[in-house]
Parts: sequence; C-alpha cells; structure tokens
Amino acid sequence: MIKLTARQEQILNLIREAIENTGFPPTRAEIAAELGFRSANAAEEHLQALARKGAIEISPGTSRGIRLRDLNTDSGLGRSSARQMALPHLALMQLSLPLVGRVAAGSPILAQEHIEATYSVDPSLFSSKPDYLLKVRGLSMRDAGIMDGDLLAVKKVDSAKNGQIVVARLGDDVTVKRYKKSGSVIELLPENPDFKPIRVDSSQEDFALEGLAVGLLRAWG
Repeated sequence: MIKLTARQEQILNLIREAIENTGFPPTRAEIAAELGFRSANAAEEHLQALARKGAIEISPGTSRGIRLRDLNTDSGLGRSSARQMALPHLALMQLSLPLVGRVAAGSPILAQEHIEATYSVDPSLFSSKPDYLLKVRGLSMRDAGIMDGDLLAVKKVDSAKNGQIVVARLGDDVTVKRYKKSGSVIELLPENPDFKPIRVDSSQEDFALEGLAVGLLRAWG
C-alpha cells in the first residue's frame, strides 16, 4: 500500500480524472493552474515525488508523459481506477494500427486509399484501445500539446462527452478539436487562439464523429 500526502492524492485524482474525461493526462501547467501553484515547476516536484513512490511513471521529453501505475494507494485509487494507463505486461501483444493520412471527401476514413502505413505499437500507451492513427495537420490544437505531424491515436465512436478531443468530419474536411455540445449545437473548439471555434448542428448531413483521441505519438529527432 502506497502512503501519499493529501496534496499527492489530490494530484493523482486530477491525473485520473483528466485521463477519464479527455483521454490524456494533464500537462504540468494544467496541474499548476488547477491547484493554484505559482509555476509548473511546483507541479513537477509533486509528480517526481509520486514517481518515486511508484504511483505514476513519467516519460521524459513529453508534456503529457504521465502514466498511472496499477498499484493500490491510501487515496483509495485501486486497480479499477488505474486500469486505463496501467503499465505494460511483458506478454502483451503489440497493436497493429493503420496510419491514416489525407482523407478524400465522402469516403470512409479507414478506406484503403487513405492508409499510408501500418505501425506496431504498445497498447499500454493509450487510455483505451485505438482503432487507427491519424496524422495531425496544422496547429489548431497546439496548446493541448498536439502538434503538426503528430500521430493521434483514435478510437472509433459515434458519440463523445464535452471536453473530449475528437476527430470530426465536416464535409470535405477531417479535423481534430475539443468537443462541446449544447442542445443540438456542437462546437468544435481549437486549443490555439489563432483559430476560431467551429459551430455545427448535430443533424447536419455533412457532419460526423470519426473517433475519440485516446493517445498521441510523436517522432523525436
């Protein structure tokens, strides 16, 4: 049983809730803002303490490289709440995921002509099992840590919760945005002030949800 301070329990809960609600762990800046820290460095110190206690694993060089360990703690976070980001078991098979590049208008996103390559990846990298990888184009989600050229892991869904990051089709375009629905109006919100929100009606024939973001891969170097 891991013994945590009250602040560490609070941060662990924040990480778990972010993963459950959006598919991504929070950045240091988001943790600092949520908990009223003066800087992201304070959040980093608490994360390092959690890592030393074995409650999380930190991947260096990534803004959202935080993974919950599948361990019991005094905070009451047991195996069920940590399962989304559990560490890999050596016997786990690699996932084989198609990489989708540019998508032609009117054709299914997983149509053969859209698939540029197939990647074998560790399933423990994702908050839930993805169905494909989508090559991100543009910087509209920059402040969510999603950059041009990143590979977004996507799980096919036909509905989403407010605040989740989704892949949506709008006529001839496929876009990655944060989802917000009020009544029949859907807003697709960018994470970059240089871009404007997109408003659509859920009944529009040219609108469809293509999936939910469950992770991110980035080529370094």
